[in-house]
Amino acid sequence: QLPWQVQLFIASAGIFFSFSYFAVLQEDVYKKPYGGEYFKYTFLALVAERGINALIGLFGVCILGSSGLIIPRRDIFLSGISQMLAMAGSNEALRYVSYPTQVLGKSCKMVPVMAGGIVLAGKSYTAFEYVQVLLMTVGVCIFNLCGKKKKGGTQDSAFGMLLIGFSLVMDAVTGGLQDKVKKRTKELNPDAGEKPVPTMHESMFWTNASGCIVALLLGFFTSHIIEGIAFCRKNPEVLWAILLYSLASAVGQNFIYYTITQFNPLVLTTVTTTRKIFTTIYSVFRNPANKLAAAQWGGCGLVFVGMILDIVATACCKKQKHPPKREMAVASPTAPVKEPAETEEQPLLTKV
Repeated sequence: QLPWQVQLFIASAGIFFSFSYFAVLQEDVYKKPYGGEYFKYTFLALVAERGINALIGLFGVCILGSSGLIIPRRDIFLSGISQMLAMAGSNEALRYVSYPTQVLGKSCKMVPVMAGGIVLAGKSYTAFEYVQVLLMTVGVCIFNLCGKKKKGGTQDSAFGMLLIGFSLVMDAVTGGLQDKVKKRTKELNPDAGEKPVPTMHESMFWTNASGCIVALLLGFFTSHIIEGIAFCRKNPEVLWAILLYSLASAVGQNFIYYTITQFNPLVLTTVTTTRKIFTTIYSVFRNPANKLAAAQWGGCGLVFVGMILDIVATACCKKQKHPPKREMAVASPTAPVKEPAETEEQPLLTKV
């Protein structure tokens, strides 16, 4: 068995490079002009991405085997739809806001989750958690209010921010639906242990397959499929970019589950948070249209601090609950998956 330091390097590098490549290509697809036109067929892109993820998940199930559990397909279907709609909102937002704005906005998932917890479930939160949310909210507000109008372009639009808001709401809905999936899986498999969960590839297949089917239907209804295919035939580089970033997403999903099984959700959160910070800064320097004002850098910093505080809070909680020791789990693609931390990278059943 490889030393744990080598395993950590492999896991971190896999997540970092897969999703960084994904981010660069996705930004190009939506922000780069093709013959004077811009790509606007979000549901076509989602059909490709969800479809490739589903196929790789199915391939993994066929090669490595299934969990043998009775899976609540209806509940997973609904979860896959909400995940797909969340991605549709964030992808479509790229047509109206810059990539850094989209990443920062999507980093504030805890805001609607906390609001929903207080209003709907009567939950209470610590002062530390309120500080995290406040920092992120103020940071995003500063980032958007202090932006300068770009030459040859426009400021981030209100409609784009509404799309990001819609995506965040769908993320919160997905979290609730996935909790229901876990509960229903336990009910259907009373003799399968305390926390029966599907394998990582079963999760990939069922969640992405449902999202692909609904995206395909919405794509035909909105003409995204027919017009999008025509656009890709005129500009084949767009299709290649979509296929490549879809494949990168699928590869990244496997590295995410590898990280969860070999280490723990805290390591995953740390890696994905670092990746988000890197791709945001890289996008600013790579694309002159994303140049930030001084105040916007300050807003960025507040959001990043809020994200880092989330890691610190998780680490402190784990230290209080368990003695300080490092445990290495035995990883197996067919073994039940530990419950991971919430990450943007992982639109799968065991949310993230």
